[in-house]
Amino acid sequence: MNFRQLEAFRATMRSGSITRAAASLNLSQPTVSRLIKDLEAQIGFALFIKLGRGIRPTTEGQKFYKGVDATFMGLDRLDDLAKTLESSSGGTLALGVIPSLATIEIPSAINTLYQARPDVKLQIYLRNTPAIIEAIQLQQLDLGVISRQPPYNGVEILYQTTLPYVCLVPEEHALASSQTEVNLNDLAQTETFISFGGIFPEQIAGLDAATIAHLKQRSRLSAANMPMAAALAKETGTLAIVDVLSAGVAVGTGGVTSLPLVQNLEYHLAVVTHNAGILSHHGQELAGIIAKRFDRIRP
Repeated sequence: MNFRQLEAFRATMRSGSITRAAASLNLSQPTVSRLIKDLEAQIGFALFIKLGRGIRPTTEGQKFYKGVDATFMGLDRLDDLAKTLESSSGGTLALGVIPSLATIEIPSAINTLYQARPDVKLQIYLRNTPAIIEAIQLQQLDLGVISRQPPYNGVEILYQTTLPYVCLVPEEHALASSQTEVNLNDLAQTETFISFGGIFPEQIAGLDAATIAHLKQRSRLSAANMPMAAALAKETGTLAIVDVLSAGVAVGTGGVTSLPLVQNLEYHLAVVTHNAGILSHHGQELAGIIAKRFDRIRP
């Protein structure tokens, strides 16, 4: 026996008519009749007998109905419980975001959840990656969007990806018209670069020591984050190595162009939480929305 057969039998018992049962289930009358006949064939006894133009349940059918109805009442209670849990999964969702992403992609992802789930309150905090990880560990934040090369100790990863670094070049710079890959090894001794907080991204550690030394030596400007570095590149005519997200925003405002790097430098992104098993439904939903937005950007 299957659920549809039991559903057809129960609807017929409750309505007293196959015709009315079919209407309540949005099925045709022959379909309901066939479902009941198939059920009778499987259980080995008749559920109804014909009475004039109508039907009447058999003694066995009445007893069988009690068991079926009790089962459906249990399913109804489960449905009510699920709805209760769904409505109670609203509340407040605390999200930590690194400043570099505060105006890129994350606001759109938040808006998707905001419009779809009016019962959810959102609190967004701008912090650096170490501070977000610490807040997640202390369960002060439900979710965190961070940028750091793994591993991420003390948190659970819901999603992680890498995006490429690119070279942001002012439009008046000679490189802007070349539309070729930028080789940092060739430019490190001649060009001025913008760094971040006095250092370059961790991934540049993959370059040889001499190139790293030249890059740092020729860094006259130090930006707190990559969107600021992108803005400075436009204003000062200086090259900047930024993630593809920040580059896209900068190019969109004009004055700079983005060129790929010969070196394969990766910008690591991750969405983390304390324990995915206890993360609310809406927290999981927001993590999925953010992941989809990042996946669309990946080359």
